[in-house]
Amino acid sequence: MKTNKFFALILGLVAMLFITSCVENDDYATPEVLVPAVDVSSLGTKTTFAAVIARYNDAVADGDQVGVFSTEFDAPLYIEGYVVSSDATGNFFEEVIIQNSTDENDANGDERRGLKIEINERDLANYYNFGRKVYVKLNGLAIGLSNGVFSIGKADGNGLDQLEPFEYKDFVIRDQEVATIIPKEVTINDFTTEDLNTFIKLNDMQINRTELDLTYAGEVSDQFDGFRTLENCETNATILIQTSTFADFKSQPVPQLRGSIEGILSRDFGDDFNVIVINSTDDVNFNNPERCDPIELDCGIAAVTGTTNLFNDDFESQTNNTLITGNGWTNFIEAGTEGWEAYTQTGTNSSLGRSARVGSFNSNDASSIAWLITPAVDLDANSGVTINFKTSNSFADGSEMELLFSTDWDGTEANIASATWGILPAAYIVQDSDFFGAWFDSENVDLSCGSGIIHIAFKYTGSGQSGFDGTYELDEISIDAQ
Repeated sequence: MKTNKFFALILGLVAMLFITSCVENDDYATPEVLVPAVDVSSLGTKTTFAAVIARYNDAVADGDQVGVFSTEFDAPLYIEGYVVSSDATGNFFEEVIIQNSTDENDANGDERRGLKIEINERDLANYYNFGRKVYVKLNGLAIGLSNGVFSIGKADGNGLDQLEPFEYKDFVIRDQEVATIIPKEVTINDFTTEDLNTFIKLNDMQINRTELDLTYAGEVSDQFDGFRTLENCETNATILIQTSTFADFKSQPVPQLRGSIEGILSRDFGDDFNVIVINSTDDVNFNNPERCDPIELDCGIAAVTGTTNLFNDDFESQTNNTLITGNGWTNFIEAGTEGWEAYTQTGTNSSLGRSARVGSFNSNDASSIAWLITPAVDLDANSGVTINFKTSNSFADGSEMELLFSTDWDGTEANIASATWGILPAAYIVQDSDFFGAWFDSENVDLSCGSGIIHIAFKYTGSGQSGFDGTYELDEISIDAQ
């Protein structure tokens, strides 16, 4: 009897060691012993991600909103891909995102693409862990758009339904392989639609200085998702990092330093702009303490306005729909085709008589940068210098307007981009969330703590996606001294 118990104990220990040896040692581990080999020959004919998306495009051309893979008329088809999302931290919900390659290269001639699979199940990372190779049987499923990205689910009229818990494992079959996923290193200005739903890496990034006191998504104002501005230190291009208010890291402070970030390129819920979504904070590697914040001239808001006017313009002398000229202005188009021009408009979004505006909406410009620069202002020869103006916008969306200053610009267009430009942060500039029909006062921006001769610039920058960029409007500019 004692011998039998001894052997039973030994067998139990051996079994425990065997099971332990079959478990991967990483954050998204699943027991390999539970993953059987897949008989790929039984799945049908392998097709490409591009062909799946083409099915959607053909459906749209026929007036439909989803492309269906029929069980009756289509021969058995499948695709293979690699999981690049993880809901282990709660930042993804009831979805698995796959791409067709393990790195930035095409997959056997299939252009690098990604697809989202809609599944009515939580904790999917326990089954489809990051890097897991999967096969997706397409017959009985459909391809459509969900929040602006290509998604696979079950056809429901003109929309998609999720795969249900009782069936999703029959359609999305995991392989024994868990691959190393190498993100595609890309810049914000070089994004293409093919990068959506894929794992990317952005280098030399930081959180905008105005948001460093925030958490990822733990503020009272964060509803469903938190959005924080990531900016590139070389180009100043920006993208929003989107974090679910259900993510377990939502209340962690945003990273304070500078570095690289990896995540899924996606679209916001309203399909208005690109976002990057991380699997966990391990994907954020901000370890460079040298931030690239701009120079600031921040003297606050002045209590009074001086009685000596140094410069003013209400644009009434300009000609509608032509570029602003005269009165000492420098109106420079650094990139694209759009510059600051005069306009008059009535109705809800009316101008202030005649005003100035700039915008790249529907310009088809890959990049839009426009400057409107005042004549020189001598801060040493005047005391108590202030500037005030009014701004409005028409759904500015991905574009932005900045109030800048320079003490070393020589006044020539050729040297605008190479001059040193700082920001005047005290000025209020209309926000995209502000009512588009209203005009907002900058307040009386104090310049008295500066010195030397400066130029002040209103700089407009489009996102490179002219379909989402709106318009900024400017009027009633006055620079005064005591």
